[in-house]
Amino acid sequence: MLPAAALTERKARVEEALARILPLPGGRQRRLAEAMRYAVFGGGKRLRPLLAIAAFDALEGSGRAIDEPAAALELIHTYSLVHDDLPAMDDDALRRGRPTTHRAYGEATAILAGDALLTLAFEVLSTFPNGDAAASRRAGAVAVVARGAGAAGMVGGQMADLEGEQSPPEREALTWIHAHKTGALLAASAELGALHAGADAAACAAMARYGASLGLAFQIIDDVLDRTESAASLGKTPGKDEAAGKVTFPALIGIDASRREAERLVEEARAAIPATVRDRTLLDDLARYSVERSR
Repeated sequence: MLPAAALTERKARVEEALARILPLPGGRQRRLAEAMRYAVFGGGKRLRPLLAIAAFDALEGSGRAIDEPAAALELIHTYSLVHDDLPAMDDDALRRGRPTTHRAYGEATAILAGDALLTLAFEVLSTFPNGDAAASRRAGAVAVVARGAGAAGMVGGQMADLEGEQSPPEREALTWIHAHKTGALLAASAELGALHAGADAAACAAMARYGASLGLAFQIIDDVLDRTESAASLGKTPGKDEAAGKVTFPALIGIDASRREAERLVEEARAAIPATVRDRTLLDDLARYSVERSR
């Protein structure tokens, strides 16, 4: 569970922004809109938008200008899960404790829903916050998130992950996969918040380093939980990575050493937080959550 006292209000803002930007079911696009909303509103940690909001707040961003851009990050994350669950990828039946989108709506609709979520995310990033004064930040946001989500980031990491199945474990390659598959979008999330807060280049780069280290720790713990928790606890099918022969940190160095490495990375993330931030509490809480969670 996320640290409730600090983040409940911000998570509610994310949910409200998602409800505003997602299309409502109706007309000839009804089934597509239903599938998009099914995928997004099936629960979820909302870690990426919360990172963006935490960075924005810590660097004294004004008002709620970050809310829609932060929600766009969740659209990208959800699209990646919808596609990752498909038969051609992980072929999973369970996500967030209920049937995956392709099991609920069919494979073709799930593919299109994922496509629509990704496309909508960039419409939102290029639109919010609105007004001429924010134009350069919107352009920067599109570039930052596109790098984190695309071939140089998340998608490239997913491809390497697929190619790594049944390969001998190798730490350098595994770190690269995790840093791109998971870390790149988390780095972009923290950088996005700094960018929209009007932070300088050094602070934006520092927040990106924070997000990257947190992201690597988060993925290592994901791999640990995949081996140690039940489907009821995780909300998804455990043990699939091991069954598929995927290279993971627990397979490479064991569960205890994996937890120690995640702890080291969390301290690395916390050390990257700029000293100039107004209040680092939320950033520290999110870093700790990445290794202390049970799902």
